[in-house]
Amino acid sequence: MKHILVIDESQLFRDYLRQKLEAYGFEVSVAVSGLDGASKLRTVLPDLLIMDYHLTRKPAIELLKEKAADPNTASIPVILASAKVDRDVLVEVARYNVRKFLNKPIRVDALLKAVGETLGVSVEIDDTPCIIEAHVNDDIIFIEIAQGLNREKIDLLRYKLVELMDLYDLKTPKVLVMMTSLEIDSAETMKLNSLFSTILEVTGCIKKYFKVLTANAFVRRFIEERGDFTGIEVTGQLDQAMDGLMGKKVGGSILEPGPDPREDLVSRTAPKKHKNESIMMRFQEESAAPARDFTTLGDTVRVSIVDDDVIIQELIRTSFSDTKVQVDAYSNGREFLESTDGRTSDLVFLDLMMPEMDGFQVLQKLKEEDLRLPIIVLSALTKRETVVQALKMGITSYMIKPLKPQTVRTKASEILQTNF
Repeated sequence: MKHILVIDESQLFRDYLRQKLEAYGFEVSVAVSGLDGASKLRTVLPDLLIMDYHLTRKPAIELLKEKAADPNTASIPVILASAKVDRDVLVEVARYNVRKFLNKPIRVDALLKAVGETLGVSVEIDDTPCIIEAHVNDDIIFIEIAQGLNREKIDLLRYKLVELMDLYDLKTPKVLVMMTSLEIDSAETMKLNSLFSTILEVTGCIKKYFKVLTANAFVRRFIEERGDFTGIEVTGQLDQAMDGLMGKKVGGSILEPGPDPREDLVSRTAPKKHKNESIMMRFQEESAAPARDFTTLGDTVRVSIVDDDVIIQELIRTSFSDTKVQVDAYSNGREFLESTDGRTSDLVFLDLMMPEMDGFQVLQKLKEEDLRLPIIVLSALTKRETVVQALKMGITSYMIKPLKPQTVRTKASEILQTNF
């Protein structure tokens, strides 16, 4: 059994690494500071050292120098992690048997791969395509799940939720799990049970404030038949789920005057503690060069941009510049609806506020004609009722301005891959 020593000052990170590495059959010791780590390094004599660069009581570089000077520890390989480090530091630490440097927040697949390569052992992780995102708004934890269920990410979600509970000082949060485009069957029973059990255990959520947004019949039956999950509501309507969580009936004019103290359901409330999130839910390969996302879609994909802002038009064009995707831009809803190409789009980016014909009028017209297109709404509007109203009118997804090319690319890829 290979022995790994982890030196990191974050208890959350130490706990996660211990649990994950032990699950793969490694023996794990942990240290809480540079001084503690130096002592345990001499005592344990591990097969691998995983350590943060920024340590108190004894700097990492001093610990590495002591390690190199001791013949009993000099040959122990090191995986070094840090949120910020400059090139000169990397050059300096490389001489101390540092085999791999990982940026924080660490992506678990990259870490496990580095551990396997460094120790020369097989570390097989669940590679089921899966995207899990979690954020907090108005004391509600929103958990979005797409593509599939992945065991590694469900394990990681436990620590992400612990982190969010701490950052936002949540005592009894409400939870909305959004699985709107997820296809699950009985083969995923164990993962599904682990997902819901983990969320309930970590959050302590009262079940009447635990909502699952999905149209999947198996998920509904699974929750209804499991006594552990009695009281969790499963619905296919976002507005119904939000009504239950926020205690306000959705309806009426979305443009009615007056402030709404509850901001949108897609943005993040500012944390109550001055700390950054450290748990990364995405795998390394999900952040790789995006060109491959579109290779399976053929040469005839057509994307339409309906937005009067030429900067937004150019940003979205740039997002697809290295692909064969055909991108058409329209300055208002009327231009789009009058275009044959627009009406046959494989994906539409639609702004809500435009001259002549705005996004809501476009959505209403498409609904009247029963013309169903995959639509991503783009808007600087961030009121909950605005987003909910757009979703009720049949949009596929939404993005709040300002936008980033990579975010646009990722969202478009997820939708196009599903539809093709």
